[in-house]
Amino acid sequence: MSSRPRRRGPLARLYHGESNIDFLGRAKYFITGSIVVILVGLALMVGRGLNLGIDFEGGTSWTVPGTVDIDDAREVMASLDLPDAEIQVLGGTEGEQLRVQTEPGADTEAVREALAELAGVEATQVQVTDVSPSWGSEITEKALRALVFFLAAIMVYISLRFEWRMAVATVVALLHDIALTLAVYSLTGFEVTPATVVAILTILGYSIYDGIVVFDRVDENARVLANRGDTTYRDMVNTSLNQVFMRTMNTSITALLPVASLLIIGSFVLGAATLQEFALALLVGLAAGTYSSPIIASPVLAALKEREPRYTALRKRLESRRPPLVPTGGSPAPAKATVTAADGNGDGDGEGDGTKVGAGSRNRGKAGPVPASTPGGITPRPRKKGKKR
Repeated sequence: MSSRPRRRGPLARLYHGESNIDFLGRAKYFITGSIVVILVGLALMVGRGLNLGIDFEGGTSWTVPGTVDIDDAREVMASLDLPDAEIQVLGGTEGEQLRVQTEPGADTEAVREALAELAGVEATQVQVTDVSPSWGSEITEKALRALVFFLAAIMVYISLRFEWRMAVATVVALLHDIALTLAVYSLTGFEVTPATVVAILTILGYSIYDGIVVFDRVDENARVLANRGDTTYRDMVNTSLNQVFMRTMNTSITALLPVASLLIIGSFVLGAATLQEFALALLVGLAAGTYSSPIIASPVLAALKEREPRYTALRKRLESRRPPLVPTGGSPAPAKATVTAADGNGDGDGEGDGTKVGAGSRNRGKAGPVPASTPGGITPRPRKKGKKR
């Protein structure tokens, strides 16, 4: 029976943090895709703007109980010189409802009576909500203020917990998540409401959590790199991403499944428009936050850190040790002779105990296979006892 250790498959290596995915090398493709989506979204926002809800723009909203055809409601609003009114059919435990929204200045009572007549209900059963433009601007100002305060607090926390370069990388990833979410809202035309703002702040918290998981492992491996100095900072970051990849994926899938159910079942099946506005921002933001940590934050961090003199010198020293490329038509340099531990003269006669010590071997004459390590030369921490390998 062979005593050679069984080689793990790709999924097993991925689960144990032993994969060799070049995240930073492929980041440019994902960054290019994100930039394209964000630029298209920004172009649409400049051209037609976001579909801001009544709480931001101000206006009047009528909620009519009962089943009413949207085309009939649109004809009624057009007869009242309000052809641009926004009309939606809402669902809920109390049955279907019709919601009509217009800009400020409409004849509230005339619209109320016309919609009540269309639905066959009393005018008093039609709920009217009037929001002034000043209230909408105040809500917008408070939302932006909360976002700025949030980003400042995160910068301070991460700078104290880790360092300012990681704080900068985190904020860049957060701004990416916000821009991508707003771009999707601009592309789909979904309404932006206070529930959307709450969802965006929620996904920013999740994105920070995912980034902290990555940076904590990077910080831990950086101490090993400082002691050994056998790999570049960029490769060490890549190694750290491979080590925490499965943890990130498991957390993301666990978070995305209930949000997707909330969007599909709660919004499209049950017809709850409020859930639709909230769940879409969560779904897009969680997905963006999942890949912004390895694809946006980590490359930014690696670029900032490799500008430091010590890591610049380390990279140059390691590059100088690489063997030169063989010219076309030339012959490679002769391989180094294998030295035995007994004679040490390089003649390869095999005398002595026969323990081979290859160039760069870490066994130093000890028997047994070399322990497996992850890319970058940093061996992951052993898993807790009791879990099967």
